Parts: sequence; structure tokens; C-alpha cells
Amino acid sequence: MLPPDRPRRSALYLPASNARALEKAHSLPADAIILDLEDAVAPDLKGSARAAAVAAMREGGFGGREVAIRANGLETPWGAEDLAAIAGSGAAAVLVPKISTPEQVLACEAALSAAPADLQLWAMIETCGSIARLDAIAALAASTRLSLWVIGTNDIAREMRAPLRPGREPFLPLLSLAVCAARAHGLAILDGVCNEFRDLAVFRAEAEQGVAFGFDGKTVIHPDQIAPCNEAFSPSADDLDWANAVIAAFDRPENAGKGAITVGGKMTELLHLDQARRLVAIARQIAG
Repeated sequence: MLPPDRPRRSALYLPASNARALEKAHSLPADAIILDLEDAVAPDLKGSARAAAVAAMREGGFGGREVAIRANGLETPWGAEDLAAIAGSGAAAVLVPKISTPEQVLACEAALSAAPADLQLWAMIETCGSIARLDAIAALAASTRLSLWVIGTNDIAREMRAPLRPGREPFLPLLSLAVCAARAHGLAILDGVCNEFRDLAVFRAEAEQGVAFGFDGKTVIHPDQIAPCNEAFSPSADDLDWANAVIAAFDRPENAGKGAITVGGKMTELLHLDQARRLVAIARQIAG
């Protein structure tokens, strides 16, 4: 079951093999930390990185940050051991790469059968094969630990043989389809990384694009990307003014039981009330 809405504006990847990076994560303002055992870790360091990630969870110090560990795929030599270790690590979630089929989700679910009930399964949507199966994969949220998708634009670009440039034009239909499938089945969804970690203007534009597409937040690869990411995915003052006005209007006695009313000269329905309440709840969590 999907956990209650919580801020996931920024999710920072950190190589679990880098002790200094793990220590620094304790003070970074990211909403989520993803300790990486996959792409950021060389094959000869996989075992030690796994041990370091588990040790980091045991030591704690991450505060209110949501901590996930990205495993290697089940088809790799390290995947099964990764899932077994993460299952008892105390992490909030295990992030599994290159999910292309519902069967892969079910295999991960089976491998995590002995894990605590609150361990979430996050899936990377980063293959061409996943795009045709988005709805079938997302539908498993109803019967498994699956609660969140992370878009992997770098891997999708590689498989498509398409350039990943500012604007991301070749990938916009895929991003939209993924958000729609996630929302249809109650999944949270995070946008992919922006490789331009030195050009924050490019990053801000891509983060704003992610907001416009309806993502909950964005994965980041450098601490400098966290602040602009949090800013982009936080409800603005105008957003909150609208939300509070909608809530107040529906709370008036004369509007009790109504499905549609006028707020600020615009038709406003109960679906807008749900959106308003979510915005206010997220803002409160961000504030404190």
C-alpha cells in the first residue's frame, strides 16, 4: 500500500562505496537519499558497498530523510544478495533498476517476502521495454510493495539512441505516459536526473518542466542541485493562497454538500478540494 503523501521534492543519489559522501548526506537538505549499489559502484566494490550501505542504515543520522538503497538487478551476480541485505537493513525502500515487465516486479516481491511490511519497493522505469507495459507494471501497486517509480532518462536515451539534451524533446511523450500510468494506480513518481550539475540554469528549467508534467520530485546527482529542486517542487505562495481559498470556501455552511462552487470567479469542484488539501498537507510537512 502506498504510504501517505510526503515531500519527495529531491532524491539524491550517493555511491554507497563513498564513506565521505554517506557522512555528508546527514546534513544535506534532500527529502530522500538513495544509496547506490548499482551504476555508481565498480564490480569489485559491490560487496563492500553493500556492507557500507547496511552499516550506514544501522548507524542512522539521516533525520527525517527517506532513505532508499538502489540494488543491482536480480539478473546480475549481486542482485539477490543486495535484496536480502536491504530487506533487513531498516531502509525505507529498495530501488530496483531496469524494470521492464510485471514479472520482474513479482520476482522482487518474492525475494523480499521476509522483509518488514513497511519496506517499499521502488522501480526504475528506464528501458524501452517498460514503456509498452507501463500500465501492467503500475497495476501491481495494488497487490505488492510497489509504491514509487523513478524515471531513468539516461538509460532510456541510450536504448533509444536518442540524444539527451536540454528540453528533452525525444522523451516528452514517454514522461507523460509514465506520469499518467503512475497516477492511474496511485504510485508516486520521480523525474530523472539532469546531467548538467554545473549549469544550474539548465537544471532549474528541467525541474520546472518536471513540475509541469506532474512529477512529485526529481532525482539529483549533486548537492548543488538540491536547493533549486526543492524550490521548484515546493508549493508556491500563489498555490497555497488558492488552496486555502478553496478549502475555506467548501467549509462555509452554505456550500455543505455541494459538488461544485465558485471560487475566485472560477468553477471549482470536489476534485480541486482534494488537490488543495494535498498541497496544504505537503506544505506543512515541508515547513516542519
